Amino acid sequence: MLHRASAIAASRLVHDPRSAAYAERSERKAGFFDRTLYKMLEAASARLQVRERGLGRFVAMVDAHAGAAEALDDVGIAARAGALRGELLRSGLADAPLAETFALVRAASARHLGQRHFAVQIMGGYALARGMLAEMATGEGKTLTASLAAVAAALAGLPVHVVTVNDYLAERDAEHLRPVFAAFGLTTGFCKHGQSPEERRGAYACDITYTSNKEVAFDYLRDRIALGRRRTRSDVAVDRLMPERSGPSLLLRGLGFAIVDEADSVLVDEARTPLIIAGEGEAADGPQFSSALAMAGALQSGRDYTLLSRQRQVVLTRAGRAAVEASALARSGVFLVRAAREELVEQALAALHLFHRDEHYVVRDDKVQIVDEHTGRISDGRSWSRGLHQLIEAKEGVTLTAPNVTHASITYQRFFQRYRHLSGMSGTVAELAGELRTVYDLRVVRIPLNRPSRRISCGTRIVRDAAAKWALVADAVAAGQACGRAVLVGTRAVEASEALSAVLAARGIAHVVLNARQDAHEAAIIAAAGEAGRVTVATNIAGRGTDIRLSRQVRERGGLHIIATEFHESPRIDRQLIGRGGRQGDPASFEVIAAFDDDLLRRHCGLLARLLAGRSARAALAGWRANRLAMLAQARAARLHDAERARTLKSDAKLGKALSFAGAED
Repeated sequence: MLHRASAIAASRLVHDPRSAAYAERSERKAGFFDRTLYKMLEAASARLQVRERGLGRFVAMVDAHAGAAEALDDVGIAARAGALRGELLRSGLADAPLAETFALVRAASARHLGQRHFAVQIMGGYALARGMLAEMATGEGKTLTASLAAVAAALAGLPVHVVTVNDYLAERDAEHLRPVFAAFGLTTGFCKHGQSPEERRGAYACDITYTSNKEVAFDYLRDRIALGRRRTRSDVAVDRLMPERSGPSLLLRGLGFAIVDEADSVLVDEARTPLIIAGEGEAADGPQFSSALAMAGALQSGRDYTLLSRQRQVVLTRAGRAAVEASALARSGVFLVRAAREELVEQALAALHLFHRDEHYVVRDDKVQIVDEHTGRISDGRSWSRGLHQLIEAKEGVTLTAPNVTHASITYQRFFQRYRHLSGMSGTVAELAGELRTVYDLRVVRIPLNRPSRRISCGTRIVRDAAAKWALVADAVAAGQACGRAVLVGTRAVEASEALSAVLAARGIAHVVLNARQDAHEAAIIAAAGEAGRVTVATNIAGRGTDIRLSRQVRERGGLHIIATEFHESPRIDRQLIGRGGRQGDPASFEVIAAFDDDLLRRHCGLLARLLAGRSARAALAGWRANRLAMLAQARAARLHDAERARTLKSDAKLGKALSFAGAED
């Protein structure tokens, strides 16, 4: 299976069917039968772990070069790397030159960083080089793993983009690995929010560029806009020879080789959100949005409108449309157009009832700032469309921003399909294998642990309501702190983290809160989260991409104790929280304390949750019964999200054809 993947990877390196301004792939157009078959076969293959068989053989090949590589000084490594360039380019990253390259990278890393790659990291690097997605557990060293494939691809002459989930990680990893890349004569850059076009162009001109998924996707759209109708490489070449006729310079050198860290978050969780470059439109009509909120506030749920909380939508009933029409008679402007006023009122109802402060957004510096539901971080520069953002601003009484006018748009699904060589890493992707194969042509391979896990489960309990939940969580926190352990408590929303913080403060339990309000201090908070007696209450932000390092005392007393206080719509996010402990064989324990009125159970198992809450007034639902209820709710949520991602991809493809942002095929 890995040999076949090798041939596929090689073909990607030499074949580019697009006649575009720079190298990128054309989009895959698999039919319904192919998509269904891919999904079934890939899911089964990931479960059976059939692709691990060739990994050990490749590690042995790398080990065979270890002695010679480690005997070389920096000059010798650079000279040998120069000799390998041609072999890597001609062979499309074939096993023989790839194994020697990995051995050289491991030697350079040991010398400059004091970190020598483990065998499992060699396996992960091989999967990346083969255009696969490596499932590696938290703490297994994905940052160092990526360096192997990045060096090999850069030596083969490909623009390498290592894509992370935020600017902090991009800059941190680029600086950390810069000495290793320099040993091979390779340059390193990073892109982050706020850089000038010249700084971005310089970063992408480097052999290896670290950036966040948002930054690189928007830079691609900026290039599409800058090109206008000058889309072919020949046109761009003429522009370079005739500067007087050329437009703005492109930022990217091409979509060559991508390594996506936390790939489940980037390629799946965020796939439902279209990326839009927009210009500021006309000033917001404050009275219009205030009127829409007033009209929405006068409507009655059930009679005038239906809340589809699972889909996060509102639908007016016949009675509601009649009420809106009657109210519009005394108004002017947009309210005179039936379709426009009904859409605006439906958006106003959504703003009032489906989008909540300190859960979906925070208000800071007189601005409504969106909180990414998957990462818990502030989504800088993002805004809701179709007037929803302005309606929420009006609801919160902050200064209204101007509605945006769309200039270009794409989804992550369509953007990452365009890389000639796509690969990725994550701790939780096995259950997504079918979708990743269907959408991105990515195969999943599970990488074994470097050391056996010592993480212990303390069980699951679901109690009657939030008040009972916070009381139990406070008891568990106090017990862990008294034992001299470090405790990490995970919550879904800013509001929940602050509610728990109030309970802990009332009991006199010292703690630190990490949510979207404190995201600027994330690194410092996570750095101290493994100290004895330390209690950290965190949303999904929870330092993903960074390790919680334990003090000796905490390690001796049982390690980090993790408390999940609510099930997420995706079980992968639950496992990501649990995976914050137990890295590299460290001791750890975890438990789940949830409530029947939590958002997931209320939205997807409402009736059943209410019945069980009545029966569990005195005792919690525990063990396999509690887990089964959570699995049912998560399965229902997953079906909705799968359908939404499919609709988004289809809609984006149609829009791309209409607007032609990236060539004729769009």
